[in-house]
Amino acid sequence: MTLAAILFGVSALGGLTLAIMRFKGKELPPMGLAIVHGLVGAAGLVALILAVTGSDAPVQAKIALGGFVAAALGGFALFASHLRKQALSVPLVVVHGLVAVVAFVFLLLGIFAMSS
Repeated sequence: MTLAAILFGVSALGGLTLAIMRFKGKELPPMGLAIVHGLVGAAGLVALILAVTGSDAPVQAKIALGGFVAAALGGFALFASHLRKQALSVPLVVVHGLVAVVAFVFLLLGIFAMSS
């Protein structure tokens, strides 16, 4: 789960950069950064799936997994808009980010629950 947390943390940095660009009025942030953000987030999701299904993971980690799956669905919608060269929906950017942050907090709680 620690690997997943690290990957999600790195992905969050890219996501925050993309969100700030969008909030400043840039309708389509750089595609390369969006791809890296999504790939690192997907790697975190795979790592979390393996960690949760391969062990007796705490309930917080399972909640985090559900949250990250929901965030990924929002990310797919944003990426689809990006591919169509449509302005990214600010409300969707906000919801995507907030869901991911809440999931990240649950993941950290799950990691701390395992270590105590």
